[in-house]
Amino acid sequence: MRRKKYLDQRQSDNHERWLVSYADFITLLFAFFVVMYAISSINEGKYRVVSDSLGSAFGSAPKTPDLVTIAAQPAVPLKTQQIAAKKNTSQRRQREQMQDMARDIMKVLAPLVKEGKVRVTQSNRGITVEINASVLFAPGQAVLEENSTKTLRAVAQVVRDAGHAIQVEGHTDNVAIQNATFPSNWELSTARASSVVRLFIDSGVGATRLTALGYGEHRPAESNDTPEGRARNRRVTVTMLSAEPERVTEIPVAPSAETNR
Repeated sequence: MRRKKYLDQRQSDNHERWLVSYADFITLLFAFFVVMYAISSINEGKYRVVSDSLGSAFGSAPKTPDLVTIAAQPAVPLKTQQIAAKKNTSQRRQREQMQDMARDIMKVLAPLVKEGKVRVTQSNRGITVEINASVLFAPGQAVLEENSTKTLRAVAQVVRDAGHAIQVEGHTDNVAIQNATFPSNWELSTARASSVVRLFIDSGVGATRLTALGYGEHRPAESNDTPEGRARNRRVTVTMLSAEPERVTEIPVAPSAETNR
């Protein structure tokens, strides 16, 4: 009788054992969905909290996998995207405009380019037209030759309405000059650059776009040891700058201690 009672109790326990397995399954299913939700958020901080919580619940030490370290990337505001798109469009149009300008300049200066008296180059800085001084001036002079004005006016017509800043540089060789008009090559190179600027203004180019610089013999294109090198160094360069002119902002000076007294 006692044995039968023991068997009946053991059989009853076996019938209720499925509840333990079911509870384990539900717990694992809940943990699975929690992990899936945490991963879908792609947030490292949330993932670590969930991982630590699960580790504590199951009695294991909290551990964050090294592979899950992806932080959510902040969304780029629509206004920022629009500004970037406009900037890219503006830069592309500027490059196309500079390319068209370079082709037009090459057309009007083609004969002199073939003779090697004019060089036209294009870079990120802009379009540079290098003109041999013999095309523009008599030796030691800064007054434009009559035949040279036609060439410069043709260039001025191409760049007149473009809006780009224009930098005109005068250069000489290292042969010293000293007379009543030009005490040094500094004055000669600057006067030659100014003559070109004055002709551009007379041709309709805005004066605010123009800058005249004189470097004398201090920025040679070639060595001054040969007649050919010295001839190359006697030049005027006209550069159409691709970027806007630099704007200088004055920084206010902090008041001194004496001023505050």
